[in-house]
Amino acid sequence: MSLDDLRGLRARVERAISSFTDRKRREALAAAEQAARDHGFALTDLTGKGRGRRAGAAARPAGDAKYAHPDDQTQTWSGRGRRPRWVTEQLESGRSLDDLAL
Repeated sequence: MSLDDLRGLRARVERAISSFTDRKRREALAAAEQAARDHGFALTDLTGKGRGRRAGAAARPAGDAKYAHPDDQTQTWSGRGRRPRWVTEQLESGRSLDDLAL
């Protein structure tokens, strides 16, 4: 076999392994969900995790608003995470965070 043939074969084998792993994971999840239903529970009731959330990610509250846009009080920011554009614009125009505090 040529090098290109071998690389093509390796790619097909890797896809087959990935497909097999994904299929087995789905089967295991379905079996776990069925076992939970057989006992009168939903799987999320037992694990405490929603299916839409990535594994290990805990839900955190957004936090109470500490800052508000001076002209539009519906735009708020808790002071955590990335600064909203309106905060950056206000700071660049000469205001301070104390001016925006609630």
